[in-house]
Amino acid sequence: MTVLDMRFVPDPILRRQARKIGKVLPRMKKFIDDMIETMHAEMGVGLAANQVGSLQKVAVIQLPDWEEPLILINPEITRQEGEREVEEGCLSIPGYRGMVKRSVSVRARAIGLDGKIIRIKADGLLAQALEHETGHLKGQLYIDHLVTPDSLYKITHTAEDDSEAEDEAEATEANPPDDTGSSPDRPGSSLEDKAK
Repeated sequence: MTVLDMRFVPDPILRRQARKIGKVLPRMKKFIDDMIETMHAEMGVGLAANQVGSLQKVAVIQLPDWEEPLILINPEITRQEGEREVEEGCLSIPGYRGMVKRSVSVRARAIGLDGKIIRIKADGLLAQALEHETGHLKGQLYIDHLVTPDSLYKITHTAEDDSEAEDEAEATEANPPDDTGSSPDRPGSSLEDKAK
């Protein structure tokens, strides 16, 4: 498996709508495996294809307590209920988080890698991830759903974070990984303009 190159704001592909997949071809499995590897390397909960430079309508989601990822081909939200404010971030906007409006619960439909239809009822983090990733595939970013423009903030690190980073660095020196998969802090010059 390969860790794919991430795309960051203001890359225009993040604002383009993904194309529906007509037939699930065998080569799709490798691409999806690479997306999952990339999501894990970036320590994300989800990843949409345009975040790695592809306009295929594909997303993967894996909540922290899940053993296996959810593979979604041609995903769409079919029903939304309620509204709540939640904190959100994005692998394509590193170093920032914001308060956004999301549904309390959603229903979604997609196709699995086996070509069969998947129907999902979700609330909590899964509902949020489904809305986030399907939004990406429509060319939307979480900053389009901010509660207020000033609810976007830059993540700051504390001394405790630095101590944890040093511990991780020491562990990495003892067992260096093949590919770090780290994402540079590139918020993009127009990020704050997009949030206004």
